[in-house]
Order: sequence, then C-alpha cells, then structure tokens
Amino acid sequence: MNAIERAHQAYAGAAAPIMTDRRAEHQVFSTVTARLHAAAKADPAELGAFPRLAAALHDNRRLWTRLAVDVADSDNGLPAELRARIVYLAKFTLHHSSRVLRGEAEPQALIDINTAVMRGLAGTPAAPAQVPQ
Repeated sequence: MNAIERAHQAYAGAAAPIMTDRRAEHQVFSTVTARLHAAAKADPAELGAFPRLAAALHDNRRLWTRLAVDVADSDNGLPAELRARIVYLAKFTLHHSSRVLRGEAEPQALIDINTAVMRGLAGTPAAPAQVPQ
C-alpha cells in the first residue's frame, strides 16, 4: 500500500454526511420529544421528576416559538395554509404546556403533535386515526 492509499484510508471516514434542514429539524424534534416522553413516564413522586418535566416543556415551548417566528417571516417559502397551521400548533403547544405545568393536563398531546411533525419531516405517512368503538 502506497502513501496515497494510506492517506485515503486514514481520512475516508472523516467525511461527515451533510445534514439537510429537514433532517436537522427532525433531529431537534426527536431530542425534545424524547425528553418530553421520558419526563411524562417518570413517577411524579420521584425526586426531580417535576423539574425534568418543566425543563422538557420549556424546551418544547422554545422549539415551537422558534417555528412560529420562522413561519411568520414573509420570506418563509412554506405555503400560507401550512404556515397558519404551524402558528396554530405553536399557540396550542404554549397553552397546553401551561396546563400541564398546573397539573390540569397530560403532556401526551404535545408528544403526539411532535411525533406527527417528525413523520411529516421524514416523509412517513400519518398513522390512521383511531375510531372509538
């Protein structure tokens, strides 16, 4: 093996895959949603459970606030209807998070919304709606 081949081998693994905007958004949603899910599953009597839930809710609020600001920008290329839906979801998320912090609601709705957004970002079809029997 000559020096060029050895150099190629040594540096071949260093090239990192390029992350698209959609993939980066999916990663942020995935991280925030995983934290929400873990906090929601925690035993409320466990030491530090409520602060972890509050921190996860805070991060989720920041994510949705950032999205709302982004789609409110006139230079945003998303269709107007989709932008309006994202703003609505951001408002719902902020309101529902307050209800969760007050003990009036569960975080599952927030997890479900984030999961649906992740499916959209990944191009995965939505799960069929559950029909009550």
